[in-house]
Amino acid sequence: MSTPVSTPGAAEAAPDHAPGYKAGRTLPLRVEAMRQLRRRRTMVIGGVLAAMPFVILLAFQIGGTPSRTDRTTFIELATASGLNFATTMLFMGTGFLLVIPVALFCGDTVASEASWSSLRYLLAAPVPRARLLARKFAVGLAFSAVAIVLLPLIGLGVGTAAYGWGDLQLPAGISLPASTALPRLAIAVAFVLLSELVIAALAFWLSTATDAPLGAVGGAVFASILTGVLDAVTALGDLREWLPAHWQYAWADALQPQLEWGGMLQGVSVSFSYAVVLLALAFRGFARKDVVS
Repeated sequence: MSTPVSTPGAAEAAPDHAPGYKAGRTLPLRVEAMRQLRRRRTMVIGGVLAAMPFVILLAFQIGGTPSRTDRTTFIELATASGLNFATTMLFMGTGFLLVIPVALFCGDTVASEASWSSLRYLLAAPVPRARLLARKFAVGLAFSAVAIVLLPLIGLGVGTAAYGWGDLQLPAGISLPASTALPRLAIAVAFVLLSELVIAALAFWLSTATDAPLGAVGGAVFASILTGVLDAVTALGDLREWLPAHWQYAWADALQPQLEWGGMLQGVSVSFSYAVVLLALAFRGFARKDVVS
Protein backbone atom coordinates (compact mmCIF):
# COMPACT_ATOMS: atom_id res chain seq x y z
CA MET A 1 0.00 0.00 0.00
CA SER A 2 1.55 3.27 -1.04
CA THR A 3 1.65 6.28 1.23
CA PRO A 4 0.92 9.78 -0.02
CA VAL A 5 3.98 11.87 -0.60
CA SER A 6 3.82 15.60 0.04
CA THR A 7 5.19 17.65 -2.77
CA PRO A 8 7.31 20.76 -2.28
CA GLY A 9 5.27 23.94 -2.23
CA ALA A 10 2.07 22.20 -1.21
CA ALA A 11 1.85 24.35 1.91
CA GLU A 12 2.29 27.46 -0.14
CA ALA A 13 -0.49 26.38 -2.51
CA ALA A 14 -3.00 25.88 0.28
CA PRO A 15 -5.69 28.54 0.36
CA ASP A 16 -5.29 31.22 3.03
CA HIS A 17 -9.02 31.48 3.64
CA ALA A 18 -12.00 29.23 4.20
CA PRO A 19 -13.59 27.46 1.21
CA GLY A 20 -16.35 29.56 -0.31
CA TYR A 21 -15.06 32.82 1.09
CA LYS A 22 -15.58 35.81 -1.19
CA ALA A 23 -14.52 39.28 -0.13
CA GLY A 24 -17.34 40.79 -2.16
CA ARG A 25 -19.92 39.12 0.08
CA THR A 26 -18.61 40.41 3.38
CA LEU A 27 -20.43 43.10 5.36
CA PRO A 28 -23.49 43.59 3.13
CA LEU A 29 -24.99 47.07 3.07
CA ARG A 30 -28.27 45.72 4.47
CA VAL A 31 -26.52 44.24 7.50
CA GLU A 32 -24.57 47.42 8.24
CA ALA A 33 -27.65 49.57 7.72
CA MET A 34 -29.69 47.47 10.18
CA ARG A 35 -26.89 47.66 12.74
CA GLN A 36 -26.82 51.44 12.51
CA LEU A 37 -30.60 51.75 12.46
CA ARG A 38 -30.98 49.86 15.73
CA ARG A 39 -28.52 52.09 17.57
CA ARG A 40 -29.97 54.45 20.15
CA ARG A 41 -28.31 57.55 18.73
CA THR A 42 -30.04 56.95 15.39
CA MET A 43 -33.43 56.87 17.06
CA VAL A 44 -32.63 59.95 19.17
CA ILE A 45 -31.48 62.00 16.17
CA GLY A 46 -34.51 60.91 14.17
CA GLY A 47 -36.82 61.81 17.04
CA VAL A 48 -35.26 65.25 17.52
CA LEU A 49 -35.49 66.12 13.82
CA ALA A 50 -39.06 64.85 13.60
CA ALA A 51 -40.07 66.85 16.69
CA MET A 52 -38.37 70.10 15.64
CA PRO A 53 -41.17 71.30 13.27
CA PHE A 54 -43.73 70.72 16.03
CA VAL A 55 -41.58 72.70 18.48
CA ILE A 56 -41.30 75.62 16.05
CA LEU A 57 -45.04 75.45 15.33
CA LEU A 58 -45.76 75.56 19.06
CA ALA A 59 -43.45 78.56 19.41
CA PHE A 60 -45.38 80.39 16.68
CA GLN A 61 -48.69 79.47 18.28
CA ILE A 62 -47.54 80.84 21.64
CA GLY A 63 -45.62 83.86 20.39
CA GLY A 64 -47.82 84.74 17.45
CA THR A 65 -46.96 85.43 13.82
CA PRO A 66 -43.33 86.56 13.34
CA SER A 67 -43.14 90.32 12.95
CA ARG A 68 -41.95 91.82 9.67
CA THR A 69 -38.88 94.03 9.52
CA ASP A 70 -37.26 96.12 6.82
CA ARG A 71 -35.25 93.05 5.82
CA THR A 72 -37.71 90.20 5.50
CA THR A 73 -36.34 86.67 5.97
CA PHE A 74 -37.75 83.19 5.48
CA ILE A 75 -38.43 82.95 9.22
CA GLU A 76 -40.74 85.97 9.12
CA LEU A 77 -42.68 84.33 6.27
CA ALA A 78 -42.92 80.92 7.94
CA THR A 79 -46.67 81.13 8.56
CA ALA A 80 -47.59 82.12 5.00
CA SER A 81 -48.02 78.54 3.77
CA GLY A 82 -46.85 74.98 4.22
CA LEU A 83 -44.09 75.56 1.68
CA ASN A 84 -42.91 78.60 3.61
CA PHE A 85 -42.84 76.61 6.84
CA ALA A 86 -40.78 73.84 5.19
CA THR A 87 -38.37 76.43 3.79
CA THR A 88 -38.04 77.95 7.24
CA MET A 89 -37.13 74.56 8.68
CA LEU A 90 -34.43 74.18 6.03
CA PHE A 91 -33.19 77.69 6.77
CA MET A 92 -32.98 76.94 10.50
CA GLY A 93 -31.24 73.63 9.92
CA THR A 94 -28.58 74.94 7.56
CA GLY A 95 -25.29 75.76 9.21
CA PHE A 96 -25.61 73.83 12.48
CA LEU A 97 -28.69 71.69 13.17
CA LEU A 98 -28.20 69.49 10.09
CA VAL A 99 -24.43 69.39 10.57
CA ILE A 100 -24.83 67.38 13.78
CA PRO A 101 -26.53 64.28 12.31
CA VAL A 102 -24.13 64.25 9.35
CA ALA A 103 -21.12 64.42 11.68
CA LEU A 104 -22.66 61.83 13.97
CA PHE A 105 -23.61 59.26 11.35
CA CYS A 106 -20.27 59.52 9.52
CA GLY A 107 -17.96 60.23 12.45
CA ASP A 108 -19.26 57.65 14.89
CA THR A 109 -19.18 54.70 12.53
CA VAL A 110 -15.55 53.43 12.60
CA ALA A 111 -14.45 55.01 15.87
CA SER A 112 -17.35 53.38 17.73
CA GLU A 113 -16.23 49.95 16.54
CA ALA A 114 -12.75 50.72 17.84
CA SER A 115 -14.08 51.95 21.18
CA TRP A 116 -16.10 48.74 21.56
CA SER A 117 -12.98 46.68 20.70
CA SER A 118 -14.90 45.04 17.87
CA LEU A 119 -13.05 46.58 14.94
CA ARG A 120 -10.28 43.98 14.85
CA TYR A 121 -12.86 41.19 14.87
CA LEU A 122 -14.56 42.70 11.83
CA LEU A 123 -11.22 42.83 10.02
CA ALA A 124 -10.48 39.25 11.10
CA ALA A 125 -13.75 38.01 9.53
CA PRO A 126 -12.00 38.89 7.22
CA VAL A 127 -13.58 42.04 5.80
CA PRO A 128 -11.15 43.90 3.50
CA ARG A 129 -10.30 47.27 4.95
CA ALA A 130 -11.28 49.26 1.87
CA ARG A 131 -14.63 47.45 1.72
CA LEU A 132 -15.22 48.06 5.42
CA LEU A 133 -14.70 51.79 4.98
CA ALA A 134 -16.74 51.98 1.78
CA ARG A 135 -19.69 50.19 3.38
CA LYS A 136 -19.63 52.24 6.54
CA PHE A 137 -19.31 55.56 4.72
CA ALA A 138 -22.10 54.65 2.29
CA VAL A 139 -24.45 53.77 5.15
CA GLY A 140 -23.44 56.87 7.12
CA LEU A 141 -24.07 59.05 4.08
CA ALA A 142 -27.45 57.40 3.47
CA PHE A 143 -28.55 58.06 7.04
CA SER A 144 -27.32 61.65 6.71
CA ALA A 145 -29.40 62.08 3.57
CA VAL A 146 -32.49 60.79 5.35
CA ALA A 147 -31.87 63.22 8.23
CA ILE A 148 -31.49 66.19 5.88
CA VAL A 149 -34.66 65.30 3.96
CA LEU A 150 -36.63 64.50 7.11
CA LEU A 151 -36.56 68.02 8.57
CA PRO A 152 -38.14 69.96 5.66
CA LEU A 153 -40.38 67.03 4.73
CA ILE A 154 -42.03 66.88 8.14
CA GLY A 155 -42.01 70.67 8.16
CA LEU A 156 -43.98 70.61 4.91
CA GLY A 157 -46.59 68.31 6.39
CA VAL A 158 -46.86 70.20 9.67
CA GLY A 159 -46.92 73.59 7.95
CA THR A 160 -49.55 72.53 5.44
CA ALA A 161 -51.77 71.20 8.22
CA ALA A 162 -51.38 74.42 10.21
CA TYR A 163 -51.23 77.11 7.51
CA GLY A 164 -52.63 75.46 4.41
CA TRP A 165 -51.25 74.71 0.98
CA GLY A 166 -50.31 77.75 -1.04
CA ASP A 167 -47.67 79.61 -3.01
CA LEU A 168 -44.20 80.17 -1.61
CA GLN A 169 -43.86 83.77 -0.43
CA LEU A 170 -40.35 85.12 -1.01
CA PRO A 171 -38.49 87.76 1.03
CA ALA A 172 -38.37 89.94 -2.08
CA GLY A 173 -42.13 90.47 -1.83
CA ILE A 174 -43.14 88.17 -4.67
CA SER A 175 -44.27 84.55 -4.69
CA LEU A 176 -43.63 81.30 -6.53
CA PRO A 177 -46.54 79.07 -7.53
CA ALA A 178 -46.65 75.89 -5.47
CA SER A 179 -46.18 73.76 -8.59
CA THR A 180 -42.88 75.57 -9.23
CA ALA A 181 -41.77 75.99 -5.62
CA LEU A 182 -42.02 72.32 -4.66
CA PRO A 183 -39.39 71.01 -7.14
CA ARG A 184 -37.27 74.09 -6.41
CA LEU A 185 -37.38 73.18 -2.71
CA ALA A 186 -36.27 69.66 -3.62
CA ILE A 187 -33.26 71.16 -5.44
CA ALA A 188 -32.45 73.22 -2.34
CA VAL A 189 -32.53 70.12 -0.13
CA ALA A 190 -30.31 68.25 -2.60
CA PHE A 191 -27.81 71.11 -2.50
CA VAL A 192 -27.72 71.05 1.31
CA LEU A 193 -26.93 67.33 1.18
CA LEU A 194 -24.12 67.81 -1.34
CA SER A 195 -22.71 70.78 0.58
CA GLU A 196 -22.51 68.60 3.70
CA LEU A 197 -20.24 66.10 1.93
CA VAL A 198 -17.20 67.92 3.29
CA ILE A 199 -18.46 67.52 6.88
CA ALA A 200 -19.28 63.86 6.25
CA ALA A 201 -15.82 63.19 4.81
CA LEU A 202 -14.05 65.11 7.58
CA ALA A 203 -15.95 63.27 10.30
CA PHE A 204 -15.25 59.94 8.59
CA TRP A 205 -11.54 60.67 8.27
CA LEU A 206 -11.35 61.59 11.96
CA SER A 207 -13.29 58.42 12.76
CA THR A 208 -10.56 56.30 11.13
CA ALA A 209 -7.84 58.16 13.01
CA THR A 210 -9.19 57.95 16.56
CA ASP A 211 -10.82 55.47 18.91
CA ALA A 212 -12.98 58.21 20.45
CA PRO A 213 -16.29 58.71 18.59
CA LEU A 214 -16.95 61.96 20.41
CA GLY A 215 -13.63 63.32 19.18
CA ALA A 216 -14.47 62.55 15.55
CA VAL A 217 -17.98 63.98 15.76
CA GLY A 218 -16.93 66.99 17.81
CA GLY A 219 -13.99 67.71 15.54
CA ALA A 220 -16.22 67.87 12.47
CA VAL A 221 -18.79 70.08 14.19
CA PHE A 222 -16.04 72.38 15.49
CA ALA A 223 -14.57 72.66 11.98
CA SER A 224 -17.99 73.63 10.64
CA ILE A 225 -18.35 76.34 13.29
CA LEU A 226 -14.81 77.59 12.68
CA THR A 227 -15.30 77.94 8.93
CA GLY A 228 -18.53 79.80 9.59
CA VAL A 229 -16.70 82.24 11.86
CA LEU A 230 -13.93 82.72 9.32
CA ASP A 231 -16.48 83.36 6.58
CA ALA A 232 -17.78 86.28 8.64
CA VAL A 233 -14.32 87.91 8.55
CA THR A 234 -14.73 90.17 5.54
CA ALA A 235 -11.03 91.05 5.64
CA LEU A 236 -10.31 87.65 4.09
CA GLY A 237 -11.89 88.87 0.87
CA ASP A 238 -12.05 86.32 -1.94
CA LEU A 239 -10.33 83.71 0.24
CA ARG A 240 -13.70 83.10 1.86
CA GLU A 241 -14.86 81.47 -1.36
CA TRP A 242 -12.62 78.52 -0.49
CA LEU A 243 -14.55 77.96 2.73
CA PRO A 244 -17.46 75.48 2.51
CA ALA A 245 -19.47 77.64 4.92
CA HIS A 246 -19.36 80.53 2.44
CA TRP A 247 -21.81 78.69 0.18
CA GLN A 248 -24.04 76.97 2.72
CA TYR A 249 -27.03 79.25 2.05
CA ALA A 250 -26.60 79.24 -1.72
CA TRP A 251 -29.66 76.96 -1.89
CA ALA A 252 -31.75 80.15 -1.63
CA ASP A 253 -30.83 80.80 -5.28
CA ALA A 254 -33.09 77.87 -6.18
CA LEU A 255 -36.05 79.73 -4.70
CA GLN A 256 -35.66 82.88 -6.75
CA PRO A 257 -38.09 83.78 -9.57
CA GLN A 258 -35.30 82.89 -11.98
CA LEU A 259 -33.41 79.77 -10.93
CA GLU A 260 -29.72 80.55 -10.47
CA TRP A 261 -27.15 77.74 -10.49
CA GLY A 262 -23.87 79.67 -10.13
CA GLY A 263 -23.57 79.79 -6.35
CA MET A 264 -24.82 76.26 -5.87
CA LEU A 265 -22.40 74.83 -8.43
CA GLN A 266 -19.47 76.60 -6.77
CA GLY A 267 -20.57 75.41 -3.34
CA VAL A 268 -20.88 71.80 -4.49
CA SER A 269 -17.48 72.00 -6.24
CA VAL A 270 -15.75 73.24 -3.07
CA SER A 271 -17.48 70.64 -0.90
CA PHE A 272 -16.78 67.78 -3.31
CA SER A 273 -13.11 68.76 -3.73
CA TYR A 274 -12.47 68.76 0.01
CA ALA A 275 -14.44 65.53 0.41
CA VAL A 276 -12.34 63.67 -2.17
CA VAL A 277 -9.10 64.68 -0.43
CA LEU A 278 -10.40 63.78 3.04
CA LEU A 279 -11.73 60.40 1.92
CA ALA A 280 -8.42 59.63 0.22
CA LEU A 281 -6.65 60.39 3.51
CA ALA A 282 -9.10 58.16 5.38
CA PHE A 283 -8.63 55.16 3.08
CA ARG A 284 -4.86 55.62 2.85
CA GLY A 285 -4.37 56.03 6.59
CA PHE A 286 -6.65 53.16 7.57
CA ALA A 287 -4.97 50.80 5.09
CA ARG A 288 -1.69 51.28 6.98
CA LYS A 289 -3.12 51.56 10.47
CA ASP A 290 -2.18 49.02 13.13
CA VAL A 291 -5.64 48.10 14.41
CA VAL A 292 -5.34 46.86 17.97
CA SER A 293 -8.83 47.64 19.26
